[in-house]
Amino acid sequence: MEKIAIVGAGLVGSLQAILLAKKGYHVEVFERRPDMRNVKLIAGRSINLALSDRGWKALKMAGVDNKIKETAIPMYGRMMHAEDGTLTPQAYGKEGQAIYSVSRGGLNQTLMNLADKYDNVNFNFNKACKNVDLENNELTFSDVETNEKTIFAPDRIFGTDGAFSAIRARLQKTSRFNYSQTYLKHGYKELCIPANPDGTHQIDKNSLHIWPRGEYMMIALPNIDGSFTCTLFFPFEGANSFESIKTEQDVLRFFNERFADAVPLMPDLVTEYFENPTSPLVTVKCEPWNYSDKIILMGDASHAIVPFYGQGMNSGFEDCSVFEEMSANFDGNWAKLFEDFANERKPNGDAIADLAIQNFIEMRDKVADESFLLRKKIEKKLFTKYPDKWMPLYSQVTFSHIPYATANAQGKKQEKIMDVIMAEPEIENNWDSNEIEQRILSLI
Repeated sequence: MEKIAIVGAGLVGSLQAILLAKKGYHVEVFERRPDMRNVKLIAGRSINLALSDRGWKALKMAGVDNKIKETAIPMYGRMMHAEDGTLTPQAYGKEGQAIYSVSRGGLNQTLMNLADKYDNVNFNFNKACKNVDLENNELTFSDVETNEKTIFAPDRIFGTDGAFSAIRARLQKTSRFNYSQTYLKHGYKELCIPANPDGTHQIDKNSLHIWPRGEYMMIALPNIDGSFTCTLFFPFEGANSFESIKTEQDVLRFFNERFADAVPLMPDLVTEYFENPTSPLVTVKCEPWNYSDKIILMGDASHAIVPFYGQGMNSGFEDCSVFEEMSANFDGNWAKLFEDFANERKPNGDAIADLAIQNFIEMRDKVADESFLLRKKIEKKLFTKYPDKWMPLYSQVTFSHIPYATANAQGKKQEKIMDVIMAEPEIENNWDSNEIEQRILSLI
């Protein structure tokens, strides 16, 4: 039985452990943190996740989708909160389509528990990867608590250890390895809208709530206990920034000015603002993701992205499902499997990274713009009448399995068409006319 090391017991590593275990491999999972199932999760570091079609596909492959659905909350659209408190719902996709709010920690724990049920899976916690010997394919780990060294020599290594991957760091020292990391000028801070005394949600639980404010924004995703996890995406420096808010008075003044309808919902706002950490947002691109027949990178280790398309977890899970599909007719040639996988996924990892930054601009600014909303209305009409000719970019990314790179290219083509249409005279009044419809069809 081949021995496989998975370095990183996060979402992607835990899911990949299940898929490999089902094939009969001996899987050793190494994680530098303690077992999260035995420790209290640190507040303010989760960013609730939005599970969509790509993620569900991978979970179904592993046979765990029904278990996850038990605690997932469907969100059928955005709920926009204007500065004056006006609420504007914006549906996702077609009628009934939803993305699902899930707890990062809860999902991770569930996947670990499900992986643990396999006799051929073993988790090793508090094990920090200190060295990767590429010649002998040996991993050296140091116990975080005791400093005791462990050496493990697997047949294959799956690097799923996140944006600051130790496995990738070793590959960066090899010849012709390309790597880049780019930070946004924004960071994020988590806050909370607690449940009502009876455990119900204070605001609509089936929406992803957004407070778009141009240079910054706040979002809120529902939790199963009636609370919402809010995330403030805010510049590090500037007139309105983490740097500029220094006192309790600053917090209350700013939130009452820009997020007035949220303040009564957040009794612990000031405490949470100062106690919860401020974290950066990074995009990582690299290549190659593979090394010989020994190592493959997956998830954030190969393509860390910012969270604004809700695709970080979904793209990582899609790595798992694509690898599973590509290994269906596996002939024992690991080098070819790893290389084919990397070549297939690298362009898509880059594409969703770019789309996530693009969607940040849309979410914080454009969603409140009347011209933008009209565009979306026209696109929805086209999608309803001609689904074989027009699918909005968001639907391609979120509610389909179209490769991200293909969706990105198609989205750019459609954007150019919509630029032409939006420049038509009196488009605000004529958008629903047959003439405009035929004009669009002629441009497709």
